[in-house]
Amino acid sequence: MINIDELAIMANRKEDENLRFRSYLKGHANPETLDKQFKELHEKYFKIYNCKDCRNCCKKLNTSMTERELNTICNKLNLDKEELISKELEINTSGKYSFKCDRCKFLDDNNNCLAEECLPESCRDYPYTNKSERLFSLYGIIGNASICPVVYEILEELKKIYHFKR
Repeated sequence: MINIDELAIMANRKEDENLRFRSYLKGHANPETLDKQFKELHEKYFKIYNCKDCRNCCKKLNTSMTERELNTICNKLNLDKEELISKELEINTSGKYSFKCDRCKFLDDNNNCLAEECLPESCRDYPYTNKSERLFSLYGIIGNASICPVVYEILEELKKIYHFKR
């Protein structure tokens, strides 16, 4: 298991290698087979890693939520929606609400997600490694390798599966 504190350093060292691997996959991977492999590895590594121990995505990526998701969270957490919007949120380019800073305001000082019971889709689905058409979103996946240890592990295992020469 990867030490979460060293993940960004390791992923940054492998960035060029991961970009070469992306190009390699574009020429060698069947999209459906790759999606199946991603999904299997996603399930494998999320049995090993506990998101609650990491929460890097909550600390480094900007949470995005629809109006409906925001309403649900505010109701669940008993928050004043208008106050939250004026102090903490902005409308992003996709027309959704996101925090003005990267760190999610629903993450408390003990690394607990206060909105865990009503997570926005962007949080529930992250890091998207169990979704289809992964061959066409490899840049995003490579970027997530420095944030999510599961993504890092998946890429490393795929390199072995595809006999990628480093």
